[in-house]
Amino acid sequence: MYQHKKHIERYKKACSDSSGSTSITEINAQYYQQESAKLRQQIQMLQNSNRHLMGDALSTLSVKELKQLENRLERGINRIRSKKHEMLLAEIEYLQKKEIELENENVCLRTKISEVERLQQANMVGPELNAIQALASRNFFSQNMMEGGATYPQQDKKILHIG
Repeated sequence: MYQHKKHIERYKKACSDSSGSTSITEINAQYYQQESAKLRQQIQMLQNSNRHLMGDALSTLSVKELKQLENRLERGINRIRSKKHEMLLAEIEYLQKKEIELENENVCLRTKISEVERLQQANMVGPELNAIQALASRNFFSQNMMEGGATYPQQDKKILHIG
């Protein structure tokens, strides 16, 4: 908003001061030339700043400017480290939750295996239960759980058919 008032005041001043000797087109051309020069200067400053941040063209800087650059870089590094730390904490939290879930599943599967073994000892088992116990003794259930699936090898499907 301030820029607009500034432009309007400049325009009014140019119109009243010139007493008609310069046209509005010339005034506009001068204004845009000045703005263009300012923008070119800003671009050059940003490019130099970027070079300095990348460690190039440092020989032109004074000790004070080098110190300012060093402080700026340290602040940036601190922000990066903070973000990295935040992300690592989130990953640790996720993995801890996953560990608890896997431990709970392991306990559940161990309970099921114990139940199968108790049934077998009570002579209430058929050939299907013997196959389940054989798989359990080979750690099939815990290995399958770690692989994240309920998929079983083809040969074992034949053994587990309940008739």
